[in-house]
Amino acid sequence: MSTKKADTPASGLTLLFADDERSLQELMKHELPRMGHTVTVCPDGETAVAALEKNAYDCIIVDLDMPGLTGIDVISRAKELSPDVEAVVLTGKSTTDSAIAALRYGAFDYLTKPCRLVEIEGLLKRVRDKRELTKRVSALRRRLDSIEGKPLLIGDSAPMNRVRELIARVAPTESTVLILGETGVGKELAARSVHDQSARADGAFVAINCGALPETLIESELFGHAKGAFTGADEHRTGLFEVASGGTIFLDEIGELPKAMQAKLLRVLESREIRRVGENHSIKVDVRVVCATHRNLEEMVAAEDFREDLMYRINTFEVGLPPLRDRLDDLPQLAVALLKRFRPRAAAITQQFTDDALEALRGHVWPGNVRELANVIEHATILCDSGPITAACLPRHFDRRQLTGAARRSGPMSLRDLEMEAIHDSLDRHDGNKPKAAEELGISLKTLYNKLSQTTVVRQSA
Repeated sequence: MSTKKADTPASGLTLLFADDERSLQELMKHELPRMGHTVTVCPDGETAVAALEKNAYDCIIVDLDMPGLTGIDVISRAKELSPDVEAVVLTGKSTTDSAIAALRYGAFDYLTKPCRLVEIEGLLKRVRDKRELTKRVSALRRRLDSIEGKPLLIGDSAPMNRVRELIARVAPTESTVLILGETGVGKELAARSVHDQSARADGAFVAINCGALPETLIESELFGHAKGAFTGADEHRTGLFEVASGGTIFLDEIGELPKAMQAKLLRVLESREIRRVGENHSIKVDVRVVCATHRNLEEMVAAEDFREDLMYRINTFEVGLPPLRDRLDDLPQLAVALLKRFRPRAAAITQQFTDDALEALRGHVWPGNVRELANVIEHATILCDSGPITAACLPRHFDRRQLTGAARRSGPMSLRDLEMEAIHDSLDRHDGNKPKAAEELGISLKTLYNKLSQTTVVRQSA
């Protein structure tokens, strides 16, 4: 049944208030408009459902213990008619357990009677802020899509065609996906492709690098926190799982997640419920989880650095991304796409790269994969501000890399050697700035220091 949206002030919400107490009905008729909102007041659940079937509302405030249809009944019907409607429940002190149950049905929060007007006003401000943020994110996504188009996995090589085939199979399902691949191969792009081809494409895509957050803040970032939950928690915070509800959350570098958080993430994946820091009740979240890592999780499990049960839980369907050195046939196509990103007017140039530039690019082994290629192309666009990219436009240390590539072709290098070369090259590019190098490589600063210290130990022992 189609519904129409009632007129409301630009900064206010369109509210439905349902409670069988006449004094509260009269109070809300006067106080909610005073706060800047438009309100429809109903004396029972049946009247509330009838109003919901005629009009669309931003938020409903319902008493749990009304005669006839209960508050949970009203919330369930409201969510059927408009999944993005927010719900607030009112409850007596003796029925707090029922209020917590309502949260599992999708309620935003609850208030215990008797509640003060300032509490209602503060809660509705949070509802308004959440809805405005959601609208901004949606508008930005539409704007980015119109400017750049949907992000695409570029390349027609056999390995990339296999990746696209796997994503096309798993995307329409609700399965958890684990994306594997070296640093810089484009794991977030693959995760976005899963999201864009799923039934959740119109929902949010929220990406978080598990290795980039301080251990003390990870739980708050993922699940949110209540005001006053810890020192510095000056206001309520919505977690990223809640923000991603209805869409997809991408947990990049999940291998860097601390063991304590691994247990909490496993509980969330199994129950589909989160618990904000500082609160005792759980909240249902409707979110698809896609994970990624460049680490070998089986080795981490053997070393007791990663939970075995979590590994099996996130590895419902595995997608492995090939390194750039294994799909060099895609390199010219990737280089052209990156050039158009950094220099949009390059699309009008007949020849974007000279033969010597392409030869130099093909001759490199690319330990930093597509991310390294992007940095090289961006550097080249700065030096070659017009016309095709020539070999002279490539970074000054690129010639040294060609020697390294030739040496590698004359004898095999270990994965550790390739990894360390990428690290040292990144440090060279950033003049030894380790935080910038870690960000470019897609690893945490802690991981970077660990790898550098491991290399020092190896050299000393040698």
